[in-house]
Amino acid sequence: MATEHFDVLIAGAGLSGIGVACHLAQKCPEKKVAILEARSSVGGTWDLFRYPGIRSDSDMFTLGYRFKPWTSDKGIADGGDIRDYIRTAASENGIDQKIRFNHKVIQADWNSKESLWTVTADVDGDVVTYTAKYLMGCTGYYDYDEGFTPEFEGREDFAGQIIHPQFWPEDLDYKDKKVVVIGSGATAVTLIPSMSRDVEKITMLQRSPTYVVPVPSKDKLAIRLRKYLPESAVYTIIRSRNILLTMAFYNYCRRFPQKAREFIFNFNRKILPKDFDMSHFTPKYNPWDERLCAVPGGDLYKAIHKGKADVVTDQIERFTDKGILLKSGNTLDADIIVTATGLKVVVLGKIRVTLDGQPFDVTDKMSYRGVMFEGIPNAAMVFGYTNSSWTLKADLIADYFCRLVKYMDKKGYDSVIPVNHDPGMPKKSFIDMTSGYISRVKDQLPLQGTRGAWKLHQNYFRDWISLRLSGFGVKELKYGRK
Repeated sequence: MATEHFDVLIAGAGLSGIGVACHLAQKCPEKKVAILEARSSVGGTWDLFRYPGIRSDSDMFTLGYRFKPWTSDKGIADGGDIRDYIRTAASENGIDQKIRFNHKVIQADWNSKESLWTVTADVDGDVVTYTAKYLMGCTGYYDYDEGFTPEFEGREDFAGQIIHPQFWPEDLDYKDKKVVVIGSGATAVTLIPSMSRDVEKITMLQRSPTYVVPVPSKDKLAIRLRKYLPESAVYTIIRSRNILLTMAFYNYCRRFPQKAREFIFNFNRKILPKDFDMSHFTPKYNPWDERLCAVPGGDLYKAIHKGKADVVTDQIERFTDKGILLKSGNTLDADIIVTATGLKVVVLGKIRVTLDGQPFDVTDKMSYRGVMFEGIPNAAMVFGYTNSSWTLKADLIADYFCRLVKYMDKKGYDSVIPVNHDPGMPKKSFIDMTSGYISRVKDQLPLQGTRGAWKLHQNYFRDWISLRLSGFGVKELKYGRK
């Protein structure tokens, strides 16, 4: 059987993969495109994660695609609503017909003579191969097969259930149970208020506090504007406003960290009970050294006010049969322990990349404009912002990629490869954050340069200029013909 050929192969049918495919359908409709998705459904993160209360940690006016307005009143959306939004975008653009489900990409090999990628996928135990001129990685940034869970002494002694949010059982019964959620990130602050309505008691056990910021659950301005303006205009206005506000707050936090700490601390103190120990909401690091946690409608604070939820800052000595013994000597009784301890970060979904059969190590290579990698031809990857909505960067990358494909066609080129002409350039980690899930894998991540197109911006407007206005006849890009 002849190997099926595509102009573009996309790995992953989540928020990024569907977005890229939609951009290609709109701007390069003549291209033959397919998406290889390891799972049996569309949605990526928003289909995999099914824990109680799963929601976006960015507003949907910026997490939504630039080409498809978010029409709900909700600013922070539930996971199911986001999943439906992604599926609708795919259907409206004919992308749902281009997805090959249960295709787990395991290897991609570049053939220099043919200027083609040969992509190998596992399909229910069988191996299939495809060829493509371009390869686009839209696999997210974490391992779908397993989450991160530290080793807890005495784990086997615990008589109750231990659950990781990434693999939440559909039939888990937590009504009138005592629950301890280990962790203080976005997952934990989502689980606590959602589960608090049904449990006897729920405790967020954190080793160290995280910055928590309340945000409106609905966008009142959007609701008012919809009475007078078309949906597309409202979306543009609210999206632009939210981009500006997010960037302004981020830059304020980075330039004036002490003032930002005081602002967030005082805001939380006004909302929390008067006798609440504020040390639980006072991180040792500066704002945006790690990602902030958004609390829509202040639901976490409400759960604490009602007495159904509390926060404990301590370290775990060991699990016991009835719960957790802390290093302070205190104990937490539990029927269920939820290990909201983070994700395992991986690059390109663990796809093995080879060039002419030789393994290629991406960890010592730099990213070019946050889109391509030094030394890898005809390949791109979507990696969104860590300080803002993921999709803002994903949209810019997709648009850049479409323009690059058109440029290649116009010039008659078969290959393009980013080349670094400054080997002495200082480099740093691809993701410049101190979060635990990033720190654990820094030596496994690619790099970014400190100058020019090799330097990554955590700034939408700089990226807009860099990716929307940039040309392709630059010295860092080397083109070739067969």
